[in-house]
Amino acid sequence: MALPEDAFILMSVVNTKLRDYYPSLEALCDDLGEDRDKIVEKLANYGFTYDETQNRFI
Repeated sequence: MALPEDAFILMSVVNTKLRDYYPSLEALCDDLGEDRDKIVEKLANYGFTYDETQNRFI
C-alpha cells in the first residue's frame, strides 16, 4: 500500500496504523517498506513531530 502524498491525510493514516497495528514508527516503515526519515521530514514540514512515548505524530 502506498502512503498518501497529502501531509494531513498521511498523518491521519500513519497515526491510525500506529494506533491499531504497529508498536513503533520503525515497525510500520519496515512492514510497509517506507522510508522513516522521509515520512518524518514531510510531516515536520507541516509542524508535526513523532512522539515515541505516545507512538503518534502530534
